[in-house]
Amino acid sequence: MLKHLVLVILLAVLVHDHVHDGTTTVEAAGDGFVRTRGIHFVLNGNPFYANGFNAYWLMYAASDPSQRYKVSSAFHEATSHGLTVARTWAFSDGGYRPLQYAPGFYNEQMFKGLDFVIYEARKYGIKLILSLVNNYESFGGKKQYVNWARSKGQYLTSDDDFFRSPLVKGYYANHVKTVLNRYNSFTGIHYKDDPTIMAWELMNEPRCTSDPSGRTIQAWITEMASLVKSIDRNHLLEAGLEGFYGQSTPQRKRMNPAGFNIGTDFIANNRIPGIDFATVHCYPDQWVSNSNEQYQLSFLNNWLNAHFIDAQYALRKPILVAEFGKSFKDSGYNTYQRDQLFSTVFYKILASAKRGGPAAGALFWQLLTEGMESFQDGYGIMLGQGSSTANMIAQQNHRLYLIRRILGRFANIRRWKRARGNRRSGGNGGGSSRMELPQLLN
Repeated sequence: MLKHLVLVILLAVLVHDHVHDGTTTVEAAGDGFVRTRGIHFVLNGNPFYANGFNAYWLMYAASDPSQRYKVSSAFHEATSHGLTVARTWAFSDGGYRPLQYAPGFYNEQMFKGLDFVIYEARKYGIKLILSLVNNYESFGGKKQYVNWARSKGQYLTSDDDFFRSPLVKGYYANHVKTVLNRYNSFTGIHYKDDPTIMAWELMNEPRCTSDPSGRTIQAWITEMASLVKSIDRNHLLEAGLEGFYGQSTPQRKRMNPAGFNIGTDFIANNRIPGIDFATVHCYPDQWVSNSNEQYQLSFLNNWLNAHFIDAQYALRKPILVAEFGKSFKDSGYNTYQRDQLFSTVFYKILASAKRGGPAAGALFWQLLTEGMESFQDGYGIMLGQGSSTANMIAQQNHRLYLIRRILGRFANIRRWKRARGNRRSGGNGGGSSRMELPQLLN
């Protein structure tokens, strides 16, 4: 009874502070970079939840100065709903309006579009996760890199040679170096030094079906993670994985949807040095599409449970639900079904946060804004139009905000008690507060 009373009092204090002083959380002194501490994200010493959205189109839109208002509008709508993180592409290889039109040759207008995205995210207090290449043909992807190598006389039999060819890996490494060392024409800050960027992503949904053993992708992630960290020690790094299990945990492979033996390994890939946190994607409407809604939600529950447990005990790293959603193009779709999926994901993350678990947030696929209808793939959500799903997103972020503030205050108590103990013991340590949110909620 007492512990619940303490929680109620703390929540009341936080709500009172939020309503009466009109301020957000006061951060501890820090450099503004998101970091990991054990199984959690921290920002300036306080807990951080990366709840947000995907919007792959941001650089594309911002490359046309007359369309940049769409980026500003998206960020405004996101922050008004409490979202803190955006995941987007830092690639567009070959094809129409490319960022990289040939290996090592870049379209400056497109790069200025990415500059603007980072600049505008900084204004709105949004952290960015920037992905460096696509697994798929959209925006070029590994297929474009392989075709570039073929045009130089390389005999490559598969798009999966992206992960094996020394020439192709050299092209990719050059792109990594170019992006990380980019000088932002709006902020005057090199990307690798900008705390607006939360993390780099090696690839959007890497897959190597030609080597289901997982050895090819394991070697590639190991090599490229080392490369990124040799250039940039400020930012976090993740691999871009969907979460499919592999050879290192055969007992877990039964969790994969049927037919998804794609050469990745959730456990082995995320154990690689340099990979700072794990990711998981959730598309039961695609992965178990022939099943009913009840089964799809059951699959989602089991999928998240397994990955959150493995992040905590096998990986000892935070985990981010980096993509999830439900398409209105699904047969028999209604908004209630989408809300059920969002509610399931949000509940799992909230439950993990309350008990001090590794789930650090979720990024829905995808955010659109007025004028972006041509990018609608069935999953797009326009927060500005208002919907039950938009309300659910705002409520989730408010709950995580309160938890973050409580945990932040507990961290301050612990820091204060340590400092007091050090003064009393002449620097030999002292007592620490054992009061934790998980204990209060049990």
